[in-house]
This record gives sequence, C-alpha cells and structure tokens, in this order.
Amino acid sequence: MAFIWYILIGILAGYLAGKIMRGGGYGLVLNLILGICGGVFGGWVFSLFGLGTTSIIGNLITSVIGAVLILWIASLLWKPKNS
Repeated sequence: MAFIWYILIGILAGYLAGKIMRGGGYGLVLNLILGICGGVFGGWVFSLFGLGTTSIIGNLITSVIGAVLILWIASLLWKPKNS
C-alpha cells in the first residue's frame, strides 16, 4: 500500500513542479513521470544532507523539490526548439 502512496505523491509532485517551473514543464504526462522520479531523486538529495521525512506532507515536499530539480536539469539539457 505504501508503494501506491509514493506513486500518488509523485504524480501530485510532478503536477506541482510543472506549475512552479512555468515554461519549464514538458506536458502533463511527462511532468507526472518526472514527479515520480523526482520523489526518488529528492529522497536521495535529502539523504545526502542527513534529512529524512516520515509524513505524507514531508514526502510531498521532498518529491516536489526533487521534481523541480529534475525539471530544472532537464531544461538545461534539452532546450525547446523555436518554430
């Protein structure tokens, strides 16, 4: 059951990260996938600083920060083509 919560939190984090990174998003579906990956990445980054979360809100904040970082890195690597 916890795995399902992580996926739902990641999806919500991807949505929020897409809203935070205006112009840096890659569409709803890709932002949601990046949110799930952001949860893992955010947890890893927080663990580097010795931080951990135990609540759903803490996991959401970690996931949003991780997703924003992933969206920021992706925007540096893949510039959108101007039509």
